[in-house]
Amino acid sequence: MKILVTGGAGYVGSVCSAVLLEAGHDVSIIDDFSTGNREAVPEGAHLVEGRVSDVIDDVLAAGGFDAVVHFAARSLVGESVEVPHEYWRDNVGTSLALLDAMRRAGVSNLVFSSTAATYGEPDQVPITEDAPTRPTNPYGATKLSIDYAIGSYCRAYGLGATSLRYFNVAGAHGRVGENHKTETHLIPLVLQVALGFRESIKIFGDDWPTKDGTCVRDYIHVRDLADAHVLALETNTPGTHRIYNLGSGDGYSVREVIEACREVTGHPIPAEVAPRRAGDPAVLIASSAKITRELGWDPTRTTLRRIVEDAWAYTSALGERLNAAPKR
Repeated sequence: MKILVTGGAGYVGSVCSAVLLEAGHDVSIIDDFSTGNREAVPEGAHLVEGRVSDVIDDVLAAGGFDAVVHFAARSLVGESVEVPHEYWRDNVGTSLALLDAMRRAGVSNLVFSSTAATYGEPDQVPITEDAPTRPTNPYGATKLSIDYAIGSYCRAYGLGATSLRYFNVAGAHGRVGENHKTETHLIPLVLQVALGFRESIKIFGDDWPTKDGTCVRDYIHVRDLADAHVLALETNTPGTHRIYNLGSGDGYSVREVIEACREVTGHPIPAEVAPRRAGDPAVLIASSAKITRELGWDPTRTTLRRIVEDAWAYTSALGERLNAAPKR
C-alpha cells in the first residue's frame, strides 16, 4: 500500500513508519518538526515538511494513496489545561482538515492515534472499550471529539477507520526511542537519572491504595504498538469505525518501574517521594482482549524487562552520540 503518515517524525509515528517500510509499503510522512525529530525519519520514507492542515490537500491530490495513519497532535496533558485553544485548533482542526482532504481525494482507509485519556478516571480496571468516556483534560477531550468525527464520516461517506487508544508507550525500535523536547514519561525520566542528567526521580505519592503505595500503570512496547497499526490498516472495512484499546493487561507500580531500571542499568537511581499530583488515578490498566480476539494482535515484546532494556539501549547510545553522558 501507499501510506501517508502524519506526525511520522514523532516517537510512535516514526517507529510505525519504519515498521510499515519493513513490511514493504510505500510510506510518505508529513511533519512540521514542532515536536518530532529529523533523525527519527526512517530511511526510505518520502518527507513533506509542513503543517498537516497547510499541505494535506496538495499531498493527497497528488494521488495514489491507499491509506492514512494519523499521529500528528499535541499531547501534553498539563499544557492542554494551560492553553486549551491550541489543542482544539491543532488536534481537532487538523483532523477535520485531514478527513475532508481524504474525502475529496477518495482515500477511505484511516488509522487514528487516539488515547486512553478519553476514558478519564475509570470506574473499574482493566478498562474495556465500552467503559464510559469522561476525559478530565482538554487533551483527552480533543481526541474523543476526533473519534466522534471519524465515526460520523464512516457512516456518511464510507470511510473505514480504526481508533487505537493507547496507555503508556515505552521502549525503542532500532535507532528510534523516546527523545521528547519536553519529557514527561516515567521510564525515560528514570533513565535520565541513570545517565546523570537528573539527580533523582520523583515519586508522586506513596500512600495510594496499591500494593506498594505508588501508582500503577499499564506499559506497552512501541514495536508491539506499531504492529497493531499495521493490523488495523490491513483489516479496515468501508463504513465501519472500530475502537481498540492497546495495553498489556498488567500493571506495574512506579516503584517496580524504578527497580527494573536499576537492575537493567546497574545504577542506584535515587528516588524521592513528592506530594500526589491532582487528578492522578491510583491504577490504570487496559484490557486488550478485543483487538487480540478480533485481529490476532500479540504483544510479544511487552514485558517490563524488555521495555526497559530496549529503552536503555537507545537512551545510553543517544547520550554517547551527544557526548553528554558525564564521567562517573
